Amino acid sequence: MPVKIHCFMGRLGWELRKRVPMLSSNSYLKLQFAARRKLQQQYIDYFKGSAETPKPLIVNIETINRCNSTCEFCTANKNAEKRPFKRMEEDLYHSIIDQLADWGYKGHLTLYGNNEPWLDNRIVEFHRYAREKLPDSFIFMSTNGLILDIDKVKQIKPYLNQLIINNYSYELKLHKNLQQVYKYITEHPGEFEDLDILFQMRYLGEVLTNRAGSAPNKKSTGKIITETCLMPFTDMWIVPDGRMGICCCDNFETTCLGDLNKTPLKEIWEGKPYKYLRTAIEGGRDKYEFCKYCDFIDAGLRMDAVKDELNHSTVLHGARQSLKQL
Repeated sequence: MPVKIHCFMGRLGWELRKRVPMLSSNSYLKLQFAARRKLQQQYIDYFKGSAETPKPLIVNIETINRCNSTCEFCTANKNAEKRPFKRMEEDLYHSIIDQLADWGYKGHLTLYGNNEPWLDNRIVEFHRYAREKLPDSFIFMSTNGLILDIDKVKQIKPYLNQLIINNYSYELKLHKNLQQVYKYITEHPGEFEDLDILFQMRYLGEVLTNRAGSAPNKKSTGKIITETCLMPFTDMWIVPDGRMGICCCDNFETTCLGDLNKTPLKEIWEGKPYKYLRTAIEGGRDKYEFCKYCDFIDAGLRMDAVKDELNHSTVLHGARQSLKQL
C-alpha cells in the first residue's frame, strides 16, 4: 500500500507559491515547457505516424459540474461558478463506458473534470460499473477531500488504482478530516494494499496557469504561446451533457468537438474537428484561436502515460520487425 504525502519542492516550494505566486508560476512553466518539448514532439510524431488513430491515453468524464472548494485559480470554485448546473444522465454514462469497452480501451480513466466527484451521490456505483466493463484500465480519482472520510475511501477502493487527495489550504497541514483518513490508512495498511494513495499539499491561493484566460487569479496577458500542447492527442474530455470539449482549460464548456448524444465516441475522436485541432496545434497554440494565449502545461501523470505509450509502441515495433525476419 503506497501512501504518501507530497508537497512540490517541500516547504521552500510552498513559501514560494505563497509569497511570490506569479514568479513561481512563470518560472515553473518555463522549466516545464523546456523539459517536455522533446517528449511532446516524439508523441505527436508517433500519433501522426500511426496507421490507425491511437486511442486517448486519458478519458476524463465529468459527471456533475460543481465543486465545493474555493481555489483561487479555478472558475469552478463555489464562489466563481457561472456554469448552468448539469448532471450526467445515467444512460449516457453507461453508454460512454460501454463504448470504451467495445473499443478495447485500456488507458487511464477518471470520473473527474472541473468539479468535485464526491458531490455526485452516484460516484461509487459509477466507478463500480467502469471497473466491471474496463478491468484493464487504470482508474484514478482526484478529489479535494473536503467531504472525504474513511467510509468513502473504503467504498471506492475496490474500483480504483489510485486515489489522489488534493489538500487545498492556506496552511501546510492536512485538514482535520484528512488527518483522520491518513491515520486510519497508515494504521490499517492491509486494507489498502492494492490502492496507491497520494495526499498532495496544495496552496489554496497559488497561481498556476491562465487556463486559456479563464483562471480568476491569472488572466491572459495577450502573449501568444507558440509551444504545442498534447491534450488534443492524449485526452478525451467529456462534460455532463455529453459534449466532448478540448480540455480542462475550457472551464466554461464553450468548445465542442462532438456530441455523444448524437455521435459515437470513437467517431468523434477520429473525426474532422479533432483532426483540424491537432493539425493546428501541433505547430503551436497560436494557430488555434481558443488555445493561442493558454499557458497550460501537461501534468506529470499525463506525461507518464505518454512515456508508457511510447515505450509500448517501441516494444511492439521491435516485435513486428523480429517476426518479419523469421
